[in-house]
Amino acid sequence: MPTKSDRRREELAESALTTLGAMGYARASLREIAGNSPFSHGVVHYYFQDKTELVIYSVRHYKRRCVTRYDAVVSDSTSPEELVEAFAAKLAQTIREEAPMHRLWYDLRTQSMFEPALRDAITEIDGTLEAMIWRVVDRYATLAGRPPSVGAPAAYGMLDGLFQQALLAYTAGGEPVLDGLATQVRVVLPLLVR
Repeated sequence: MPTKSDRRREELAESALTTLGAMGYARASLREIAGNSPFSHGVVHYYFQDKTELVIYSVRHYKRRCVTRYDAVVSDSTSPEELVEAFAAKLAQTIREEAPMHRLWYDLRTQSMFEPALRDAITEIDGTLEAMIWRVVDRYATLAGRPPSVGAPAAYGMLDGLFQQALLAYTAGGEPVLDGLATQVRVVLPLLVR
């Protein structure tokens, strides 16, 4: 059972994600995050030592929900074709509904190459995302009756690359680019099995 302190930290994380998603990591100060929330700067500082701690907590909070996003696609699909279509649709849906959060993720992943304080948390979260994608690839391989042709890191790199390109294109061009993502997933996922 979450304590009152845990609940408040989660409320602060949700509020911080809104500002971080709109402004990005570098442009959002702790004061700015507090100013765009129902909480004072003092309250934010009471629960989080600094911006880095708040950002790490917030992103972990968000990604805990994300890593189960495709579980229904994996469990409900009964053919490789059905899995590809459901996975492509879910990828597009998450870009459509949560583009600011995904932009924030890529921003933080890049920042972690320069800021050691972010590195361990981002590496850990990235590992959970790799495992999430591997569940999709492994299920696709099982449904296709063929073994995977690459390991989890390569599969994640390929599909994450497609997702990031689609996110960037969506940011500039909107909804029409998401059809291209589905087309690419239909081509790439079958390449990940022998």
